[in-house]
Amino acid sequence: MERRSFIKNLSLGSALAFTTTGSTFGKVKMANKAQARFNLDYAPHFGMFKGHSGEDLVDQLKFMADQGFRSLEDNGLLGRSVEDQNRIGKTLEQLGMRMGVFVVDGGDNWKISLTTGKIEFIDNFVNTCKRSVEAAKRVNAKWATVVPGFFERRLPIGIQTSNVIEALKRGAEIFEPHGLVMVLEPLSDTPELFLRHSDQTYAICKAVDSPSCKILYDIYHMQRNEGNLILNIDACWDEIAYIQIGDNPGRKEPGTGEINYLNVFKHIDNKGYKGILGMEHGNAGPGKQGEEALIAAYRKVDQFK
Repeated sequence: MERRSFIKNLSLGSALAFTTTGSTFGKVKMANKAQARFNLDYAPHFGMFKGHSGEDLVDQLKFMADQGFRSLEDNGLLGRSVEDQNRIGKTLEQLGMRMGVFVVDGGDNWKISLTTGKIEFIDNFVNTCKRSVEAAKRVNAKWATVVPGFFERRLPIGIQTSNVIEALKRGAEIFEPHGLVMVLEPLSDTPELFLRHSDQTYAICKAVDSPSCKILYDIYHMQRNEGNLILNIDACWDEIAYIQIGDNPGRKEPGTGEINYLNVFKHIDNKGYKGILGMEHGNAGPGKQGEEALIAAYRKVDQFK
């Protein structure tokens, strides 16, 4: 999630050199930003590179840009001050970077569930959507993550699904005039969550029937919940607006787990995907060395052309 201006001497070349001792940066050659750009648009988050860039948000963004990253993801944007939101937006514009998702977070979204149909939860969701529009304008965001909440044991699944669809229609009405897309994220964190599978999310998006209600396909969560990644991506493709990354097990950078990200990224690129791939995962290693290893891992799996 961060980075500092010493990075001017650390810009990654189009190919990272690995030494025989296993050092990830080894002897990194100087490169301009055009040479450092990735094939796909991977989006780090704040704090991911703080060993190199420190705590300042602007310094972190500059480090990301110098390493060839073209977008930012910031789940906690709504919790930031208006001043910080404006600083982020201004810096992204200056660096020519895009804003990825932030979370439409009106509290503990997992427990304040839209499945219940309770008016207080729906009102909270609608009000948070309105706040999200204002925050999105400050950073030029186009996507915002929505999690419907927990499974409601006292209601049949069909009723829960209908409650979620009706609430999402309310959200879509708010977002549509502003070109903002809420992306629904099926998760694997706990079986208590209502939204867990790509086909379920696909059906809900079809029912809401809005350009402002699409799927956030998180590869880490979907590997845990259903696997068969490429076929399921294809099946849901016309409703997928955003993709996130994380290897399994561990939820760290590509190459630390079982997912063949080189093949997955090649497939996504072949489908013509021009959107953002959010790096919603931790660093496998600590400190600067771990940050360098993470960047090297993305260089490796991005070499599919």
